[in-house]
Amino acid sequence: MRKENHSDRGKLVTAIPDNSLGLATMKIRVLFILLCGLLSVSFSPAMAQDDVETCLTCHEDEELTGIDLKGAEISVFVSPEHYSSSVHGDLECIDCHEDLSGFDDYPHHEELQPVDCGLCHEDAAEIYQWHGRVKISDGAEGVPTCADCHGRHDILPLTDSDSRVNVRNVPETCNRCHEDQDMIEQHELLYSKQVLTAFKTSVHGQASGGGVSLAATCNDCHSTSGTAHRILGPGHQESSINHFNIPETCGKCHPGAQDDFQAGIHGKLVTQGETDPPVCTNCHGEHGILSPSDPRSLVSHTRVAEATCSPCHESARLNEKYGLPTGRLKSWVDSYHGLKSKAGDVAVANCASCHGAHKILPSSDPESPVHTKNLQATCGDCHPNISEKLAQTPVHGTPGISTTPIAGVVADIYIAAIVVIIGAMVVHWMADLRKQIHLIMLRRQIRRMTRNETAQHWFLMISFIVLVITGFSLRFSDAFWVEWFFGWDGGFPMRGILHRVAAVVFSLSTLWHLIFLASRRGRDFLRDMFPRFSDFRHFWQMMRYNLGSEHKRPRAGRFSYVEKAEYWALVWGSAVMIVTGFLLWFDNVAVEFFPKGFLDIMLVVHYYEAWLAALAILVWHLYSTVFSPAVYPMNPAWINGKMPLDFYQHEHPDDPALAEYLSSEVSNDDIVPTDGDVSEAGSSKPESAKSGNDSLVDDEPKDVDSGSTD
Repeated sequence: MRKENHSDRGKLVTAIPDNSLGLATMKIRVLFILLCGLLSVSFSPAMAQDDVETCLTCHEDEELTGIDLKGAEISVFVSPEHYSSSVHGDLECIDCHEDLSGFDDYPHHEELQPVDCGLCHEDAAEIYQWHGRVKISDGAEGVPTCADCHGRHDILPLTDSDSRVNVRNVPETCNRCHEDQDMIEQHELLYSKQVLTAFKTSVHGQASGGGVSLAATCNDCHSTSGTAHRILGPGHQESSINHFNIPETCGKCHPGAQDDFQAGIHGKLVTQGETDPPVCTNCHGEHGILSPSDPRSLVSHTRVAEATCSPCHESARLNEKYGLPTGRLKSWVDSYHGLKSKAGDVAVANCASCHGAHKILPSSDPESPVHTKNLQATCGDCHPNISEKLAQTPVHGTPGISTTPIAGVVADIYIAAIVVIIGAMVVHWMADLRKQIHLIMLRRQIRRMTRNETAQHWFLMISFIVLVITGFSLRFSDAFWVEWFFGWDGGFPMRGILHRVAAVVFSLSTLWHLIFLASRRGRDFLRDMFPRFSDFRHFWQMMRYNLGSEHKRPRAGRFSYVEKAEYWALVWGSAVMIVTGFLLWFDNVAVEFFPKGFLDIMLVVHYYEAWLAALAILVWHLYSTVFSPAVYPMNPAWINGKMPLDFYQHEHPDDPALAEYLSSEVSNDDIVPTDGDVSEAGSSKPESAKSGNDSLVDDEPKDVDSGSTD
């Protein structure tokens, strides 16, 4: 049959003239091609639409999941609305998912090959070889794919305000990965999720969030060669954030500042390959750049000297390497300009006011604003009509002291005069104080504390003072008074030893007092020291008396509410400080028994309880025993346990022991201390006055001295 067909076909062909055969064949071919083209144009969109609708039959189910290449279950839901409005809305699914081409047995297999965006976006795929310090071809986990930045089935043009790569949304897009703690640890990144927070508060973030499309975002600084598909780590020579490339990166938006910087000494040194000189980010910051007018900015008027310039210009290593003078910050801080700036004056001159901000030149450069020939003009910006001679006056430090020898001599004379004159005043004051105390001791005395109690007070007082000084010296190590105590070589190691020794002495003193409380006198002491309702009445009465609405002072017993308040405050403070102090001392043991963060709480409690205790002694105890006009210059009981009788009558008129003493057969005029206690007459108390009153005058008080306070 095939032969017959060939024969018939041959007959048909031979029946057509040769010249007509070629023309007819050509017409048929042209018509066929046109027909195919028309069919392709007419039916391709419909077929594409059919293909998408076929896929969406399953994928528009929001609960549909699949398995990715790592074996993890993921959502494979595709929103029809998002897909149709995306840049790929006119494409067939198989245009991206090529492994489904020609597949018609649905549902398809679960594991699909990754989409290769490079089939259409060849240039971007060729450029995208690195991301940070990771090479894409190495297959490292966590490296962003096209979909991570642009999206999947919802990709929008970058000009669309909802696009992930729109200038306003780029920070959030980048932060999806850069706030991931697992990814940060995996790739050993130095930055954490505070980056986005810092950026949003910066001048760039504020401008970008406010709709300024030209404001810098992540891509503007981190993109290399003008494309976001080539982001290199700072260690790469071509990276836009490499130390040597940062001026050029910032210069894309700030060309004037870049030109000035490169003309200055810092820029020239950077161009020569030096890594010590600062670039833009060293002074302004990186992600959290603030406006110079913001007081928090590193380059604000009041911070630029100490926060920005001094870290380099106070460095001994850099000053030695580049031959720079030392002590510039201290000399400026001590000057008029520095003192005013430290007080918050934003109009006073700082480093940048005189030396410039970006175009900083050596003082030997004729173009430098601090060159000798230019000082009058530079100073004249703030001081119009300043003379050339006055402009030559050094501004770092007190004028003349560091440069004029005679000024140094005058300073030495003044220092010597201050030491001699003020020292003489102190000696005179101490002599007068000694005399006043002696006169107090010559008055009729009554024993307030036994030798045992006095010794307790001495050990407690000395250890407390040492603890306060050595403790706060650690917290305020830069304070001038700390230099006096521990500024010498080896002083600070000794501080720690003294603090621990004082802590042991304080603890033993507390234990001593607890043992004392177990004695009969101690039990009486504790009974009389315990708060009563009358103490609250006395407090209210004393407040009314002090304010003038009450004419009589409250009559206190053995202990007034003032003494009770400070005693129980001492009990509380001692317990807290001893417990927290030893936990911090033996922290290696404490962490084995307490949860994380416990020691931080102990440190806070120890610090603020120290403040509370120190201030309570200064404000409450010292006033009642020293600075109160009724007892000034002091109540001498802390020295030897005795105090003037008239003091005692004024402070504790309702002490039963005092009443018993004063009601004895000896008249008040004859009351004199015994056991060597000195009276105004210098005599000893008669034997007849001893009965029932030894507790008030003897070295070892009897029970009568422990009477009730109310």
